[in-house]
Amino acid sequence: MRVLLLSDIHSNYQALTAVVRDARDRGPVDAIWNLGDTVGYGPDPGQCVRFLQDEGAVSVAGNHDLGAIGRISLSDFNPYAAAACRWNGSQITHEEAAFLGSLPLRVEEGPFTLAHGSPRDPVWEYLFSEDTARQNFPLFNTPFCLVGHTHVPLAFTLEDRDGRQQCRGALLAPEVPLKLEQGIRLIYNPGGVGQPRDGDPRAAYLIYDVSAGTVELKRVPYDIAVTQEKMARAGLPRFLIERLAIGY
Repeated sequence: MRVLLLSDIHSNYQALTAVVRDARDRGPVDAIWNLGDTVGYGPDPGQCVRFLQDEGAVSVAGNHDLGAIGRISLSDFNPYAAAACRWNGSQITHEEAAFLGSLPLRVEEGPFTLAHGSPRDPVWEYLFSEDTARQNFPLFNTPFCLVGHTHVPLAFTLEDRDGRQQCRGALLAPEVPLKLEQGIRLIYNPGGVGQPRDGDPRAAYLIYDVSAGTVELKRVPYDIAVTQEKMARAGLPRFLIERLAIGY
């Protein structure tokens, strides 16, 4: 069984479909787990929501999902993100908004806990540092956890060394399968599908191979120019359009 792990699609239908196509070209995909921020920033919120619904994806809510439907205040968003959230919210149907509003903040799937930001604060906390990750490990019961929000593919490990628990963080490298080992707890971030921020503009995703017990980062190019043209026609902020080409 192979599970496709996605996060931060951000209404980028070109990137989403490129990722799913690439994953299926590599082998069967038996399930899709989506770590939130399906909408926001990009030009195709409704298409992305419907695509995931049609695929039967397991999804959690992200801050942009909640902001676009008015569940949280946009005062905590930067001006570009807030403007895009307002526009995204105006483009989706009542049914699509209801779907986003029905999403849980955390869910357990097999040996993984899924959350957008962190187990401690699924909506807003960014897991960038080893110290923040260390504080979150006691807050989920499964061996492993999946988060998004940072748009950067990361792994944090917690293991006992010489009687002390040590937490270490590292960027994930593409095409390097990582073994899920018993006794070592892990937090993985698949990076961003629709708006990568690690200097690589290619869409990022993870494949969880259940039989092999591995997680592997993949990167795939998509037609960035098409997404940018759609955003320009929608009048979305120029900064959001330009950042796609540089992976920032």
